[in-house]
Amino acid sequence: MERAELFDAGSKGRGLRAAKELNTGEVIFSEPSFAAVVFDSLATQVCHSCFRHKANLHRCAQCKFAHYCDRTCQTACWNEHKQECGAIKKLGSAPSENIRLAARVLWRMHKDTGIASDSQLISVDQLQEHVADLAAEDFKQLRADVHKFLQYWSYGTRQHSVDYISHIFGIIKCNGFTLSDQRGLQAVGVGLFPNLCLVNHDCWPNCTVILNHGNQSAVSSALHSQRRIELRALGKIPEGEELTVSYVDFLNLSADRQKKLKERFHFDCTCEHCSKHIEDDLMTAGADSKPSADKVKEVTVFSKESLEKIEKSRVEGDYNEVLKLCYECLQKQENVLADTNLYKLQVLSIASEVLSYQRSFAKAADYAHRMVEGYRKLYHPNNAQLGMAIMRAGVTHWHAGQIEEGHSLICQAYRILMVTHGSNHAITKDLEGMRTQTELELKMFKQNKAAYQTMRDAALNPLKLCKQPLSRD
Repeated sequence: MERAELFDAGSKGRGLRAAKELNTGEVIFSEPSFAAVVFDSLATQVCHSCFRHKANLHRCAQCKFAHYCDRTCQTACWNEHKQECGAIKKLGSAPSENIRLAARVLWRMHKDTGIASDSQLISVDQLQEHVADLAAEDFKQLRADVHKFLQYWSYGTRQHSVDYISHIFGIIKCNGFTLSDQRGLQAVGVGLFPNLCLVNHDCWPNCTVILNHGNQSAVSSALHSQRRIELRALGKIPEGEELTVSYVDFLNLSADRQKKLKERFHFDCTCEHCSKHIEDDLMTAGADSKPSADKVKEVTVFSKESLEKIEKSRVEGDYNEVLKLCYECLQKQENVLADTNLYKLQVLSIASEVLSYQRSFAKAADYAHRMVEGYRKLYHPNNAQLGMAIMRAGVTHWHAGQIEEGHSLICQAYRILMVTHGSNHAITKDLEGMRTQTELELKMFKQNKAAYQTMRDAALNPLKLCKQPLSRD
């Protein structure tokens, strides 16, 4: 924690600020999880140690619930899983992820008294919670979770009051950090990171957070690295400036972001972008042809209804119907909604994904290009989601045979993800391989276009990124 220090952030409470000047892409701090669990729905598909999505996982022979890449991952996770394993066997089945995480937090607190290392700035039970502010339904659910927790909990004679357990659940609800798989494509679990919890929100932040899954491939366990989050600087940060991350996706109107933040985190966002409604006009913009306000409103309502139908068809796996609805919606939006309009961007994104899945890469590339151009006008230039979108657009253009545009987009994505993820992350390594391959193909294309086209048609093999439409969870 040499690069960050705790300070009083006024009405926001505690916060972290730069202890010295920070450079773009610099890792400000990394932090292993205090406790983390895989989502219930993915318990058999994701390693419970490194959180990598993987086929043919090995099941814990004792509880028959936890799954691991191999014995190395199982051994690395044993300290976390040991008491959980006994509790699951005693109960007969595994409880929900919230209950499992609360139990792991308490077991770790008993072991380390809430402070896992010298670099941890605050004890876990001192983190912010808003149990008293919960809506009636949420409070009812919390009470139900506490009741189930008491059935699950086993720690000798050491017991806790209902209020204290509720306090822990409140901390998790407010501070739980969603963990993604090794490709950053799917949320697979949730964890608690005490130092990260001290970083306050801003809709236009100066930092980003990524999950580094660590490395357990070395023969010697002494060379293994832990699963951890990394807080990275999105640009130059002067000494003394508060460090911030965004708790929600920026691609929402300021009022919608404020509503989400109030409901989930119980505070009123007063950041500059919310206070001044920055970029709200672009997100709701009409086309350059200047259609009437009534026409824009009509098409906006139609788009909202269409997206609900599109999502229903997507969930049912009827991708032909998804495309039909997308085409109808885009036709209605033409010359009415701008390419920065949120509803248009959503339809362009879905259409591009499904067309890639159906291997209609030329059409998919056209929609991906329009989507990325809209994103560029809205997102921070080093936003991780912008980088991921440009990467997917680059792959789509590559498979469409548009090697010059594909290589250019992949290089642009690589530059962004070097800032947000760093050179050792699995996604960046994938991109480095794509960048090298497209550079070679671009040279071949420039030397002999006909030979390149023949080679491409024979060797085309879509990457995993284009094998199926991405989860929208």
